[in-house]
Amino acid sequence: MPIDSYAFGSMVVDGKAHTADLILLPDGVRPDWWREKGHSLSVGDLQDVFAAGPDVLVVGTGAYGVMTVPDATRRALDEAGIETVVEKTGEAVERYNALLAEGRRVAGAFHLTC
Repeated sequence: MPIDSYAFGSMVVDGKAHTADLILLPDGVRPDWWREKGHSLSVGDLQDVFAAGPDVLVVGTGAYGVMTVPDATRRALDEAGIETVVEKTGEAVERYNALLAEGRRVAGAFHLTC
């Protein structure tokens, strides 16, 4: 499902507004997503993504890019055959929608604020 809009602290997906971080999977939204280590994305934070097995994961690191994706997380995604795109959330939303429009099996992990 495409992302309708994003603004600092808010994302609209399929007509529903979300004001907390979220994961988008081919089968739906996982709202109120929280990471084990705050602004660092760990392998454990992405268990739903690994289970879904998308072709690509788009990570939105926040409006200002505060969330980081450590090398260990990138390696685990690569080993699982999941291409990873990491961008500030505004750009990540555009990339997510573009990949979806191309027919790719895409997931997204989005930090909505900083």
